[in-house]
Amino acid sequence: MSDPRPLGPNVEGWTPPPAPTGTQMQGSHVRLEPLDAEAHAALLYSAFDGHDEVWDYMPTGPFASSAQFHRWMRDITASPDYVFFAIYDVAREAYGGFASFLRIQPQAGSIEVGYIAMSPQLQRTVAATEAMYLMMAWAFQTGYRRYEWKCDALNMPSRRAAQRLGLSYEGIFRQATVVKGRNRDTAWFAAIDAEWPALGEAFRLWLDASNFDSVGRQKSSLRDLTRLVRASSDPALGSE
Repeated sequence: MSDPRPLGPNVEGWTPPPAPTGTQMQGSHVRLEPLDAEAHAALLYSAFDGHDEVWDYMPTGPFASSAQFHRWMRDITASPDYVFFAIYDVAREAYGGFASFLRIQPQAGSIEVGYIAMSPQLQRTVAATEAMYLMMAWAFQTGYRRYEWKCDALNMPSRRAAQRLGLSYEGIFRQATVVKGRNRDTAWFAAIDAEWPALGEAFRLWLDASNFDSVGRQKSSLRDLTRLVRASSDPALGSE
């Protein structure tokens, strides 16, 4: 006889993890530094200059001047709702973008990565992938149970990126919000702690120097390495 009042399983030994403090993270290809307007605004403005498309699906931007960008960065980094990082590309010796933790809910064991902006020079590089790996690794190694990624449902590059990184598709929230006066349906993706050991191994295999030939071409794609870990795939991406 089935239980008429089913309950979720007990989470044994559960202790809420700490909130992120913005500690620097160092990889082989990238360094994540606590975002600071004085240190990073001018450099990042130069990296984004002339590429207004970076801001198409962002809740802010594009910016008319370096001073306006500096003011925005100063204000957003003062908010307790976000923990931002500047992304430094070691090979290029240049700052190429930023990303943040948000919707930080230690009591639920849930954290989101978002507010990600990468210059064209950083996009589709090993450094960009390692930056996302470092943030995901920090969350799961610290004790979070759920790692979220959300984006405008029309932002297909972001949906592809989430799936490539091994986050599972969880659906579309219709008319979730209004951004810059436009409707936004939001696509949800997430990974959970039970998937992290396999996802972490997939990232380590992909990032290993042996996975790249003499001209930097990958031998195994990260998408193929994470495919079997994902609980569900984005139907809009077909067989990707």
